[in-house]
Amino acid sequence: MPSLLHRDNARSKLFTRRLAILAGGQLTLFGLLIGRMYYLQVIESERYKVLADENRINLRLLPPPRGRIIDRYGEPLAINRLNYRIVVIPEQTGSVPMTLDVLSEIVPIGDNDRRRILREVARKRRFLPVTVRDNLSWDEVSRVAVNTPDLPGVMIDVGSTRAYPYAAELSHILGYVAPPSEADLTGDPLLELPDFRVGRNGVERIYDLALRGRAGTSQIEVNALGRPIRELARNEGEPGHDLVLTLDLNLQRFAAERLAREEKSVVPGLPPEERSGAAVLIDVANGDILALVSVPGYDPNEFNKGISGPLWRSLLSNSRTPLTNKAISGQYPPGSTFKMMVAMAALEAGLATPELRVSCPGFLEFGDNKFHCWKKGGHGALDMVEAIKQSCDVYFYEVARRIGIDRITQMSRRFGLGHTLGLDLPGERAGLMPTREWKLATTGVTWQQGESLVAGIGQGYVLATPLQLAVMTARIANGGFAVTPHLTRDLIAGRRLAARPAVSFPPVGVSQQALAIAARGMRGVVNDPRGTAYGARIVDATMAMAGKTGTSQVRRITAEERRVGLRKPSQVPWKERDHALFVGYAPVDNPRYAVAVVVEHGGGGSAVAAPVARDILRAAQLRERERPEPLLRVAEQPPDRRS
Repeated sequence: MPSLLHRDNARSKLFTRRLAILAGGQLTLFGLLIGRMYYLQVIESERYKVLADENRINLRLLPPPRGRIIDRYGEPLAINRLNYRIVVIPEQTGSVPMTLDVLSEIVPIGDNDRRRILREVARKRRFLPVTVRDNLSWDEVSRVAVNTPDLPGVMIDVGSTRAYPYAAELSHILGYVAPPSEADLTGDPLLELPDFRVGRNGVERIYDLALRGRAGTSQIEVNALGRPIRELARNEGEPGHDLVLTLDLNLQRFAAERLAREEKSVVPGLPPEERSGAAVLIDVANGDILALVSVPGYDPNEFNKGISGPLWRSLLSNSRTPLTNKAISGQYPPGSTFKMMVAMAALEAGLATPELRVSCPGFLEFGDNKFHCWKKGGHGALDMVEAIKQSCDVYFYEVARRIGIDRITQMSRRFGLGHTLGLDLPGERAGLMPTREWKLATTGVTWQQGESLVAGIGQGYVLATPLQLAVMTARIANGGFAVTPHLTRDLIAGRRLAARPAVSFPPVGVSQQALAIAARGMRGVVNDPRGTAYGARIVDATMAMAGKTGTSQVRRITAEERRVGLRKPSQVPWKERDHALFVGYAPVDNPRYAVAVVVEHGGGGSAVAAPVARDILRAAQLRERERPEPLLRVAEQPPDRRS
């Protein structure tokens, strides 16, 4: 009996221990569960709330409105316009190919667009919209809207696109915008938005970051499949700055139209040819560029839309090079417009005086070579002012022989030739002012003295851009101050005006006597009956101009051609004709504007370029009387800064 009781007690103790162990394990597990629940729901609650919101809320970037570009009077040059586009939502249409077939009968849909649409439909979720066509005209929008009941899944969407109201006249200044390339992608998600554009050329490129602005955000609630349900919050971001240029739109358009207009055909019986050239109008006091023209131009709107292959190839193959900004990238022999540099170099070196007289029989013999004057019979004996006035080549051959190429180049550089001027546009070129060292390093051949004679009339190795010629003229006109050109006047952000600070320009380091001789010669060129541009003068004395003609050869004239007589322009291929040049300033007594005009293969400077320059200078002075004050104060800004 005791042994049986002992066994029962042992079993009871064993059961009690096991029960205690089981209860302890359950309590431990329950404690761990409670602790884990506390950790997740209390300590980590904020983290999981954020994760839940990330699954529920999509944060989408909103492209900011690009800043406008306006002229000095507030006229819009580059704006943002509504972009009407057709989108299709695949899940709402029975068959996307059939829908496109019907839609193509209403608006044109090319084969390339069709393939793109079908690729995007296959790649995206079926509830996401796919763009079919954008930049629709109002007529196309109306036709689609009328037929939407028969086009399930098709709708009109509205976005924003860059637009240039004055396309060809301003294409080389404004440039254009285009979708970012692979090289542009820096990790900024804004650059990956379908509608986002970046500056590709012109001031659109130089001031791209300021014009872009900052992206906005939109918080969209979505379901488990990612389908949008509603918008929870929206931040429009910060629009881009408005950019104010120094340009005067009226003068820019006038100069472009006047430069492009051929007065008469070179070849009898054929219509006038399309002109190719450049013109620059600058304020001689502060360097404001009022007009900067290169013709022919192109339509930058085509690049924003997506330029077609045939159009791109036609622009590249055009012999008039419409894609090149000739005003800052075209490099031309300056011809006789360069003679003031030679005259001042001689005066400053003390190797010639204004009274120096040289006899011109129509040529100068130097060694075994004969250097011809443009006037076959010669000019007779001339002093320096008369030589500039009548553009005597023989006079400047002799002066260049005395002073040498290095002194000519040193003087030219003071007036802005032979180096870039830092204009706020891409593509500016330096031209060329040769030296002995340059030729030896470049060609391995020493400088020949005969090359100095050719450089003395702006030919040979000497090259300059129209912008440089305008700056050279401005520095002569303003009394010898090294004015530098610029295109931008202000950056406007909201209601703040960040104006360009006033700048005082240093003197170029040339005596007033030398400047006065150059100015007297230029005045006589236009206003003396013996001057080469007398026929292109401004008759109104209050607006009279001074200037200098130039005709630069693009090929060498052979001795045989001189013997039998030069061919008429109509007998010479366009590419072999001389360039026509003119530089000038006005009004003569109180200079305000300087201009340079180059007409590629246009012929004589006095007959072709001088009338263009005259009309531009006259228009600038008339414009000043009409509207003398540019956009300067915040109060003058329109209340709505966006288009």
